[in-house]
Amino acid sequence: MCGIAGLWNIRESADRGELVRRGRHMAQAIAHRGPDSDGVWIDEGNEISPVLVHRRLAILDLSADGAQPMHSASGRYCLVYNGEIYNYQDLKSELEGLGHSFRGFSDTEVFLGAIDQWGLNLALQKINGMFAIALWDKQKKELHLIRDRMGKKPLYVGWVGSTLVFASELKVFHTMPEFNAAISQDGLSNYFSFGYVCAPRTIYQDVVQLLPASRMSISVEAKRSRADLVSLMQPYWRPEDHIKSSNQDDLDDIATTDQFEELLTECVSQRMVSDVPLGAFLSGGLDSSCVVAIMQKISSQPVQTFTIGFHDKAYNEAAHAKDIAAHLGTDHHEMYLDTKQAMDVIPLLPQIFDEPFADASQIPTYLVSQFTKKHVTVALSGDGGDEILGGYNRHLSAPAIWKKMRYIPSLLRPLMASILKNVPAEKWPASIREKHPQFEDALPKLLRMLSCRNEKDLYLKLLGQSRLSDRIVLNNSRPDYDLASPVSSFIDKLMYWDSQFYLPNDVLTKVDRTTMAVSLEGRAPLLDYKLYEYCWNLPLSMKIRDGQGKWLLRSVLSRYVPRELFERPKQGFSVPIADWLRGDLREWAESLLNPADIRADGLLDPSIIMRMWQEHLQGRANHAEMLWNVLMFQAWKQRWG
Repeated sequence: MCGIAGLWNIRESADRGELVRRGRHMAQAIAHRGPDSDGVWIDEGNEISPVLVHRRLAILDLSADGAQPMHSASGRYCLVYNGEIYNYQDLKSELEGLGHSFRGFSDTEVFLGAIDQWGLNLALQKINGMFAIALWDKQKKELHLIRDRMGKKPLYVGWVGSTLVFASELKVFHTMPEFNAAISQDGLSNYFSFGYVCAPRTIYQDVVQLLPASRMSISVEAKRSRADLVSLMQPYWRPEDHIKSSNQDDLDDIATTDQFEELLTECVSQRMVSDVPLGAFLSGGLDSSCVVAIMQKISSQPVQTFTIGFHDKAYNEAAHAKDIAAHLGTDHHEMYLDTKQAMDVIPLLPQIFDEPFADASQIPTYLVSQFTKKHVTVALSGDGGDEILGGYNRHLSAPAIWKKMRYIPSLLRPLMASILKNVPAEKWPASIREKHPQFEDALPKLLRMLSCRNEKDLYLKLLGQSRLSDRIVLNNSRPDYDLASPVSSFIDKLMYWDSQFYLPNDVLTKVDRTTMAVSLEGRAPLLDYKLYEYCWNLPLSMKIRDGQGKWLLRSVLSRYVPRELFERPKQGFSVPIADWLRGDLREWAESLLNPADIRADGLLDPSIIMRMWQEHLQGRANHAEMLWNVLMFQAWKQRWG
């Protein structure tokens, strides 16, 4: 795991020493992603060569033979990349059979050998891993930028004057004195709708983020505009080509579970290859418990597992994780945190997330990464299980809600929502409130759903923030979102959209930034693209059954852990932001919510924000989600704007 960056002054002559100096500044900006070494390269024999920058977190082949930038044996290619190629050993054996030899033991050298042998297009089809790649083709004078299939690793690219800049993190762009940090109206509106910015948008108007499973090939004829960069993105893998909604409800449960377990075991085994200490996050939930169970089956010694706990039982899963670790026999590490330790992370967030990001689980995710890094350099996680196997509550609730809503004429829905929003939560029938323990928090979102026109609209409202989000942003652009779907049932659409929209832009962004901030490599076996393709060829009954999601994961885990240790309601990995804002965080929040400062920026409506703030402080409403969104933006703007 590493960080990459670079710049390419395509048309104008520039002092090569100055270009290299800028490259070194870029390397320093992302030193946390790779503290072991750095490398900056420019082709001295080529006047239009880009500068390639690498920061190394050494995981495989710790010697200098694994260092980047790295050149192919043919001499044609030079590469920097961030990530891991998990099937590199199989590829190495295949290449050796074709006459290739290797000086070291790194996956980087194997990938370059694959490009030499088969060309970039076929090599990309053969590799399995997480990666953000910059490859310079000296012969064609082309720069190729590539992002992995599921979007685990980030890659940003944009124009700074006449210079093309690319990087693992946006903070690299700020090392360029000419960088125009103007905020994108689309990116701003996008952020306030969801709490994160969705690729290919970014918060800056001149920078884009590569979409998952896409590549961008840039030559000296490249046009200098953001729109042109977006048009250069081409997919090299399309999930829809591998998705077949199966109606085979007669599949044998045991045989299918065996197949799934065998494939998951292969995915876990590949991710346990490391030349540095390795462990796993263990929350006590289904996904991480299943990954750890497989790891322990494979390992000849106790796997190191890591959990953080909170003394507030509503936010604590540490006790469950401890029970599962004890049953599996792992070498378990846990650390209980107090409120102050959690809140001390908040001032660090704008530096960690150099783009506005408002998923409050960023705090515990950073803390568990920081704790884990004290013991290991690589940690496996359970990310991805919800998206491929129907694990979110919305996968069950949204289709039921939509089915009932369709009987209400669309013209009447907004009127009903307007009337019902004035009914306090405590006035609703007890039968409804008792059936839904979080009814008061969920009610505003449920009422917003009444105005939905179609399934796509309903999904976006489920993901979205409060109904005030559209009004907070002045000159709101209300961007549209391409949510085409290759599947027909609403449940399948929800899972597909989550894997293409929510997963890379929220979950994987959070995990990448928090782990990399402490120089920890995170690996996610459940996000192996082969497992993704396999699950999409299973009937829905293998994912959701008897009102529960992740049926296959439950079946596998029950072979290792008694069901009573993991069968419980889904619990989020978060912190009590609502209470903190009324208490210990109040002074910090009010300093960022100064109406005069917000008005002077001309981006947000201070009157709506202050009304929300007062209602929240007085306990008349819970606006924590939207307020956190505003606060994270204001804190980010204070640092980077």
